[in-house]
Amino acid sequence: MSDSVHIVCPHCQSINRVPAAKLNDQPNCGRCQGALFTGEPIELTAATFPRHLERSDIPLLIDFWAPWCGACKMMAPQFQQAARLLEPKIRLAKVNIEAEPHFAAKFGIRSIPTLVFF
Repeated sequence: MSDSVHIVCPHCQSINRVPAAKLNDQPNCGRCQGALFTGEPIELTAATFPRHLERSDIPLLIDFWAPWCGACKMMAPQFQQAARLLEPKIRLAKVNIEAEPHFAAKFGIRSIPTLVFF
């Protein structure tokens, strides 16, 4: 097992190599100095989604949602709380399928909210 993991910065999208033993020490990005883990779900777009999925070594849990969805609004506080509890073991993210409709087709999303674990 490697003693370091790759983490994509949620602010500048840089790939950071972090010693596994330091993941719980609130690491910062080597490029922008932003916190790698904020305790908040990150917003993903078509531009940022592939990098987080393909280049980060930690699992990714994505909430596919839309602003008009009542159930999505009801679930949002629990998803945010889960981010605080699960980081840095799991990265939680949100994708607005109204702004990024191609994701619904790509992943066969027929109802929202939908959670997908990668």
